[in-house]
Amino acid sequence: MSGHSKWSTIKHGKAITDARRGKLFTKLTREIITAARQGGGNPEMNIRLRMAVQRARDNNMPLDNIDRAIRRATGEGGEQDQMVEVVYEGYGPGGAAILLETITDNRNRTVSDIRSTFAKAGGNLAQTGAVAWQFSQKGVVVVEADQAQAEELALLAIDAGADDFETYDSSLHVYSDPSNLDEIRHALTESEANITSSEIAMLPTIALELDDRIAIQTLRLLDRLEELDDVQRVFSNADFSDDVLEEYRGEA
Repeated sequence: MSGHSKWSTIKHGKAITDARRGKLFTKLTREIITAARQGGGNPEMNIRLRMAVQRARDNNMPLDNIDRAIRRATGEGGEQDQMVEVVYEGYGPGGAAILLETITDNRNRTVSDIRSTFAKAGGNLAQTGAVAWQFSQKGVVVVEADQAQAEELALLAIDAGADDFETYDSSLHVYSDPSNLDEIRHALTESEANITSSEIAMLPTIALELDDRIAIQTLRLLDRLEELDDVQRVFSNADFSDDVLEEYRGEA
């Protein structure tokens, strides 16, 4: 899982411009609307909505925006756009498996944008089922922590139901069955841990090591895919060396 953790840490460390923040809020809004439409507008009764709201709060989305998205989903916003969730699969330039979660109101536009982005980077869009088998659904909580704090918090998380953990670049990444995510986050919050994100993610079961040149190309592709308007989240089984990540961090 280290490839996911390291790339996630790099992403969170990038400076967020107003334009990027606006795009992020749009994606978070779509996630909230979709969750509320499927399971109702009460976060206490709808775990997916609760997670979407928490993710929005982790990214400093204003509460008014969150409330407006829920009202819109439950029919109070007056908008009737029809968004659907679609998962796309593909390969990076070195054969790394890539899984994309999208929310779109125009599948033709979405698949065209994704196919073009893959092609420009030397990768390709694949058929449904081509790479999904290489991923499993996990709860992921990321905490800012130095080495001493990380060890203590990891033990606390394991007591709360975590399966595994790893540290990278002053952060602790805790992994669990999705059903234990709420309890783990609660336990870490009670300990006053600085939680930077929590989500249910698709993590690779086996990592693929890439040479440095291909690894940099793959990192660029992952970022370009995630920047597409309809793409909510991107997952890959690519693993990256610390040297590659430092070089890529310098490009940010």
